[in-house]
Amino acid sequence: MTAEAEVLGELRRLRARLPQLTGALAASADGLVLAHDTVDGEAESVAALTAAALGVGQRLTDSTGQGRFRELLVRGESGYVATYAAGGSAVLTLLAEPRINVGRLHLEARRSSARIGELVDGALERREPNRLGQLPPPYPGKPPHPGRPPHSAGPPVREVRRPRTP
Repeated sequence: MTAEAEVLGELRRLRARLPQLTGALAASADGLVLAHDTVDGEAESVAALTAAALGVGQRLTDSTGQGRFRELLVRGESGYVATYAAGGSAVLTLLAEPRINVGRLHLEARRSSARIGELVDGALERREPNRLGQLPPPYPGKPPHPGRPPHSAGPPVREVRRPRTP
């Protein structure tokens, strides 16, 4: 079973545990869809917006000294959009009805994002160079990100350290 199929299975199990979810998406940190259980037309745009929100979230947590990005929750009139870090190179984004129990959403999503992170990070570690020394695309079946070499797994997640004051 491929990592992509396992991630999709995790998304489907999460949606079964939380019936108020209207969509679930796993994406790379740079906005490439890894797997989704949503309406097809919106997966690519949600992944791209998630990457933008992730960048803002990372800068916000870095600049305020709150450590590495973990999660982001947005509440709209018609429901929630929640994004969770999933390992070192992926994110989990969930769409939920307004009546969802937010505590349960966080509990279940944190478990699933940890599992998805293990799957994606493990798949990236197992990649082997071909006979020309080139690595395969990071996510099988998906084209590499335009303008980025095929061996790139996305932007590095960096930790900004604040200078210590005496």
